[in-house]
Amino acid sequence: MEWHTLPEADAFAQLQSSPAGLAEDEAARRLEKLGPNELRQEKKISPLKLFLAQFRNFLILILIAATVFSFAIGEAVDGAVILVIVILNAVFGFVQEYRADKAIESLKKLTSPEAVVLRGGEMKKLPSRLLVPGDIVLLDEGSKIPADLRLLEAVNLKIDEASLTGESEPVTKKPGVLAKAELADRVNMAYTGTHVTYGRGRGVVVATAMETEIGKIAHLIQETEVEATPLQKRLAVFSRYLGYLILAISVIVIIGGFLRGHELFDMILTGVALAVAAIPEGLPAIVTITLALGLQRLSKEHALIRRLPAVETLGSTSVICSDKTGTLTKNEMTVRKAWIAGRLLDITGTGYATVGTFNYNGKALDRTFPGLAPLIRTATLCNNAVLAPSGMIGDPTEGALLVAAAKLGDLETFPRVEEVPFSSERKMMSTVHTVGGKRVLFAKGAPEVILSRCTKALADGKEIALDEKQRQTILAANQDLADQALRVLGFATREIAGPANETNLVFLGLIGMIDPARESVEGDIALCRQAGIRVVMITGDHRHTAVAIAKDIGLYRDGDDILTGEELDGLDEAAFQARVEKVAVYARVNPSHKARIVDALKKNRHVVAMTGDGVNDAPALKKADIGIAMGIKGTDVAKEASQMVLTDDNFSSIVSAVRTGRGIYDNINKFIRFLLSSNIAEVLTVFLALLLSAAGGEPLLPLLAVHLLWINLITDGLPALALGVDPGAKDIMTRKPRPLTEKLLSREAFVFILGVGAIITAGTLWVFWSELPNGLEKAQTMAFTTIVLFELFNVFNVRGLFLKGGLGLLSNKKLLLAVAVSFGLQLAVLEIPTLQALFSTTSLTSADWLKIVATSVTVLLWEPVVRIATGPPRRPAATGH
Repeated sequence: MEWHTLPEADAFAQLQSSPAGLAEDEAARRLEKLGPNELRQEKKISPLKLFLAQFRNFLILILIAATVFSFAIGEAVDGAVILVIVILNAVFGFVQEYRADKAIESLKKLTSPEAVVLRGGEMKKLPSRLLVPGDIVLLDEGSKIPADLRLLEAVNLKIDEASLTGESEPVTKKPGVLAKAELADRVNMAYTGTHVTYGRGRGVVVATAMETEIGKIAHLIQETEVEATPLQKRLAVFSRYLGYLILAISVIVIIGGFLRGHELFDMILTGVALAVAAIPEGLPAIVTITLALGLQRLSKEHALIRRLPAVETLGSTSVICSDKTGTLTKNEMTVRKAWIAGRLLDITGTGYATVGTFNYNGKALDRTFPGLAPLIRTATLCNNAVLAPSGMIGDPTEGALLVAAAKLGDLETFPRVEEVPFSSERKMMSTVHTVGGKRVLFAKGAPEVILSRCTKALADGKEIALDEKQRQTILAANQDLADQALRVLGFATREIAGPANETNLVFLGLIGMIDPARESVEGDIALCRQAGIRVVMITGDHRHTAVAIAKDIGLYRDGDDILTGEELDGLDEAAFQARVEKVAVYARVNPSHKARIVDALKKNRHVVAMTGDGVNDAPALKKADIGIAMGIKGTDVAKEASQMVLTDDNFSSIVSAVRTGRGIYDNINKFIRFLLSSNIAEVLTVFLALLLSAAGGEPLLPLLAVHLLWINLITDGLPALALGVDPGAKDIMTRKPRPLTEKLLSREAFVFILGVGAIITAGTLWVFWSELPNGLEKAQTMAFTTIVLFELFNVFNVRGLFLKGGLGLLSNKKLLLAVAVSFGLQLAVLEIPTLQALFSTTSLTSADWLKIVATSVTVLLWEPVVRIATGPPRRPAATGH
């Protein structure tokens, strides 16, 4: 159907709809018949394929070949044990990857777009996936077009169609009927995936899902890729080189063991098992899982991560640039004051409840009060918000004006014939209505902007010429209201004969409204300062309003600087870069200034988080290290440009996300230190045993191949994964932000890995050699159990159990359970006769256990001894800003 060629009436007839939209039951019927408004997704990898993928590892394939060979030469027991362990490893790997895939898959669903629609004449906000042909959709600046639409209304409407047509300039849209036209020339249509850059409009849905123009070329749609974080990339390279080293050691072990008289097959099996157990092939994967599980934790704290690297970057954030309205404040605008020709009125009531009165000198007023009716009429008509039965829909400031007007009675309505939309550059908006047969323009905006366009003012019902003294009086009234932390708007009107003319206006008055600060924000800012993070407020409000609020929440302190957008424009790059370090508040700024602020901070080597909600915020959100979009008031364009979306638009959620981000990185660091120190100990134990025996001793192995594989299964598995859900350390928000360029292994971590690895190796070999007089099987059992307990104790070692700021023993119940399960499995291998035969182990006495525990617990002494010898770790405390 060529919808652009049809008159509106014919389009409605074809769609069996009307300007009031579909009834709910009819919409539900169509949704059931046609399905959700979603593009068909690529076929996902099946769980079976994911499981089989666990066996693609080269070393695992060698083990499987060794298993087959074992069965072939009659060593069925050895073959069965190795096969079972390999399968258990695969199952564990599958469960981890499946959970990670599920968590990462949810990334694409986190910021499901919404649309404002008319259903049965009532305005509603719905998920875009529920739209059906025949729905009436309302469009506003920043809206992403949710389905293919035939436009019914367009007020200065411009749509960016670059994603569909490649056209770089936004297209001006107009309703009406067109002759046959190419896609790019259909100005009465709006297409899925494009977005509104200016103005507003409404249209009827003509196609959804795969029937849309973008659906027909769905293969060109770029799906959100799961981008590897810098840490993951460094880990992948590190793991590969470490793998090469361990493979080389494994080859030496095989050759050395064979030359010392061991069976070649046994040594091949031992060498391969050593490589499988010691190569951290699962390190990048388990980091991904920890990050993915971190996403779920962050989502519970109202922070939806759209790109995985943002989780890592959160812990390095050193500056948070936050919008004021709705983030630092509640976004519950309430009109408190009105100034009309020198008279200051008080307005009672809170929030969006239409209960309250206008008062002057303690007496309640009605519309007959001089100048009040024109002011309220302008506030009502120059307004795109709606007070619907389901609640206020639209901009909170405009909603507050409607609520104030409703306190004086029914809202006035006159036909709107034209609109000049608000923009952050113009700082005003105007609408033209037919009132009593005349065209009347109504305008609102920043008081100084509105006043600059006025030549007259209304006083006691009469228009008088504005002189300089009166202008200064109005500006002084504006400043007095701003000093009370009120957001102030100016209002004006005039009759016009032709198109909208925003000059020679008649000034009507000022309205001041307050958006109270969130209760928690003062404490959050103090916490950020303690964590070495500077908080900067960015607002379009008047300088005095901005400073009053910033002081109230503890953001602005003596010695801090404030810049307005005009002052910022007057600074060159060098001057601004030098001054940016002291600026706590930016007032009267445009979204275009945000990108410049980000640039200057990044040049000073800060890691910058920037909030935004509008279309024009997108460049700054992309430029920031972490762009944070608002989930409630944010436009679809801002959300797509961001790395993180706040579902509650609350500054506290940013601070919680930073704390959680630091904790996630800490946990990854613990896991790396645990895994590498344990794995190095396994390699050194086997390698040194052969090396020392080569110096004249009997060629004995302290650990068998099956032991190495078992250690890999029970210590690198559950306990290591449980580290990923460790709570944040007590001192996590007293540290300086971590540099993004921090090395994978710091000097401290490197010393820890080698030192702990050496303790585990020495302890295991000592137990092994001291038990040799009691027989090889007993000595191997003791060494096997000692290294398992060493590694289980090492889990608590990396958590700083005995250090100030470390985590208590009971702070992670999952870790305790994981250690208990691993110990139980080891106990089963030692005490169940069948498993004893399979693992070549023997039962242990109480004295044996005392010796093992006394030896393995020594690993916990590493951190306290190092701290005594070297002083506290180099973890710099944060400094206030």
